[in-house]
Amino acid sequence: MFNWKEEYGVGIEIIDDQHRELFRIGNNAVKLLKDKMRLDKFDDIINILNELKNYTVYHFQCEEKIMMELGYKSFLSHKVEHINFINKINEIDIDNIDINQNASILEILDYVYKWIDEHILIRDKSINNSINN
Repeated sequence: MFNWKEEYGVGIEIIDDQHRELFRIGNNAVKLLKDKMRLDKFDDIINILNELKNYTVYHFQCEEKIMMELGYKSFLSHKVEHINFINKINEIDIDNIDINQNASILEILDYVYKWIDEHILIRDKSINNSINN
């Protein structure tokens, strides 16, 4: 599900490296979902969520700094999308995770996968495209 492809690259090395790290976190969630030997995955899900939150905050700060340095014209709307992502992750109901762990992992994976598809492939690519135009 989370296989890095060159089409995900935005052409700014530090951003691409950080996106690869997000793919690694996503892959950890996929592995956890597929692990049929673990009956209780709650702690692992919480760890993945915390890692995702912490890393995206770090990544978004780096990306926003680069956008500012480059004079990226769509900075504010891009930043709002970052805020919305963090808010969505923060709104995940931890009590619900314990009730249906696999469904919770799937919901997280679905959201992150759609984010990659919609945000990285379109919005983040526009950062480098704006430099070249």
